[in-house]
This record gives sequence, structure tokens and C-alpha cells, in this order.
Amino acid sequence: MPRKDRFRIEALGPCTLPNPLSEKQYLKFRDDQEKIALDPIYTRTQPDDLLELAGPRETIYFRPGKTRVGIVTCGGLCPGLNAVIRGLVMQLWHVYGCKEIVGLRYGFAGLGKDAPQPMELTPSVVDNIKAIGGTLLGTSRGTPPTSELVDGLVWQNIDILFAIGGDGTMRGASAIWEEVKKRGLEKSIIGIPKTIDNDIPYVTRSFGFETAVAEASEAINCAHTEAHGVRNGIGLVKLMGRHAGFIATHACLASGNANFCLIPEVKFGLDGEGGLLDLVERRLRRRGNAVIVVAEGAGQEFFMDASLGEDASGNQKLGDIGIYLKNRISEYCDGISLHHAIK
Repeated sequence: MPRKDRFRIEALGPCTLPNPLSEKQYLKFRDDQEKIALDPIYTRTQPDDLLELAGPRETIYFRPGKTRVGIVTCGGLCPGLNAVIRGLVMQLWHVYGCKEIVGLRYGFAGLGKDAPQPMELTPSVVDNIKAIGGTLLGTSRGTPPTSELVDGLVWQNIDILFAIGGDGTMRGASAIWEEVKKRGLEKSIIGIPKTIDNDIPYVTRSFGFETAVAEASEAINCAHTEAHGVRNGIGLVKLMGRHAGFIATHACLASGNANFCLIPEVKFGLDGEGGLLDLVERRLRRRGNAVIVVAEGAGQEFFMDASLGEDASGNQKLGDIGIYLKNRISEYCDGISLHHAIK
């Protein structure tokens, strides 16, 4: 795909049906030709990287009253999943007039050969789920073969599929779309990125991030209390963040009780002057306690020789940096006869 088209959103064909939202006078319709430059600073030439503006269009492709919509949640749990499901159902039902909405059970398995019975989703079903954790639809990792998933879309007569999930889910949704195009089917695949890590380019804040930071801050505060309760106590908190340290950094700032914050974006050394072990020793001798916060993806260079493989979603498995640091710090403190406790 040419560079200037890499952000282009593919369409099934010309949109000729009036949008039911046209009756709502407070809305401003967007046009596909309205774009925003990824880099707003440019000189003489039109920039190649242009993003389409989000928002309703004046005309649409599917006839709402005859459109069947499927919603699926995949991968790990994340705060806000039920709120997203509820928001989709409410908008589709009340605003667009879609009365056939189904929830596919337990991830992409809900489209497989042995798929569980889908759940009929109506406003009354989803009305009170936004304050409930997890996902109403259930989830799973991994996926049946792509051709089987598209067969499931055909068999269940689903016109539009909303896939809510992380990296593996978006790869799966993309593969489904390629198979749909290959077969010449009139089906739309829409990905809704799910990550509490807040690691989506061009998006200010992903859903679930604020809740994750609030919960992580409480964990840091508890570690601070524990570290103060014993001689040379060390509180070690491992947080989510495979490739991005937003949760760790924001939680440390919100708590104010962390002394060291280790994130995937910044490599750190353990040994020698100025290494983490040396800095922890200095902190203990000076203040008698320390709190270390580490994102799960930090320090993966210490596991380069390990064959960790991939999980069911195709993500590289990570070495346990929390256990690794605990053991290394304990060995170091024992070697210098510094009595300590790590919790």
C-alpha cells in the first residue's frame, strides 16, 4: 500500500442510504475527504500521512432495520469492557434502529464450528452492566482458523462485526477482513482496540487506563506501608505494561510513594555504581525503606537467552521481571550483610 494510503479506511462500496441521524439537528456530519495531518508541521507539499476524521457520515452502506450486528470480546479482561458493549448496543438500537444485535460468546470461538449459542443483546439486557467488571460475553485467547471464522459470519448472517480486543484480536480482525474481501462478501469488520496500557498511537487515552492507574496507585501505597513496617523493607510492585510504561509512570506520580520506576522504554543496569542494586542500597542506608515499581515488560534484556515462546494470542511471552528483581536484590543485600525484607 502506498505511503499516502496507509491510513485509508477501506469501504465495501458507495454509501447511498440516508443516515437515520440526519433527523438529529445537533449533529455535524463528517466527509471522507476531511482529514487531519499526522504531523501538522509541513512546508510546501501536502503531507502523506493523513487521518480520516471520526464521526457520522450523511449516507451509510447498510440498511439499519435489516442489518444484523455481532459483538465479540477477546483476550484479557479490561475495565470498561461492559461499558463499551452497552454503548454499542444503545447506539445501534436507539439511534440507528438496528434490532438484531448478538453477542458472540467467549471470544472468536463464538464464530467457530462448535460455537456456543450467541446472546441476543437488547437495551434491557445491557442496561445495568456498565458498573460490572469483566465482560458480559466472556472471552478467550487464540482463534479458530480464519476461514472458519468467516464461515461463522455467513452462517450467523452477521453483516457488521465489532471486535473488541488487543493486539491478537486486531490481527485476527484484520485476517477476517482479508478473507471477507477475498470471498467478495458484503460484511464490515470494525476493530475497537482494548488496552489498559494506553499504548495506542494517536489516541490520548484508551478505555480502562484510568481505572488501572487508580488500582495500581493503591498497590503502591500498600507496598509503601509494608516497607515502612520492617527494617530496611523493600516494596516491589510489578504492574501491567508489556511495551509501554504509562500505567507504572502515572501510578507512581499519582501515589507519590515510589522511589524507583522501571519501564520498558528505558533500559536499566543492575550492577556497578549507579546501577539499580547500588541505588537501592544507598536508599536503604539513608532512609531505611524503598519502593520499586516495575512494568512487566521492563528489563526483558535480562531474559534474552531464555526461550519463552508465545501465548495463545501470538504475543511473545515475557520473563518475570518481578521475581528476577526480587532474587537479585535479595542476593545483593545478603552479600553486603544488609538485613532486609522484600514484599
